[in-house]
Amino acid sequence: MQADMTVEEVKAQIQYLGTNGQSLKKKKVKQTHPKLMKNALYFFPSWDHAMAESGVNNI
Repeated sequence: MQADMTVEEVKAQIQYLGTNGQSLKKKKVKQTHPKLMKNALYFFPSWDHAMAESGVNNI
């Protein structure tokens, strides 16, 4: 698999979703933003790790 987003784009997209009140639960993001999830898991070992690196808390 090859990433089609940069690590900075992944972090920015996670931050954008978090600041706009969208759900950051893994299952929901996988359904609504599959490209983001695929790329996040390419760069980070887990979704939780991607959120932590983006400075977003999973609420």
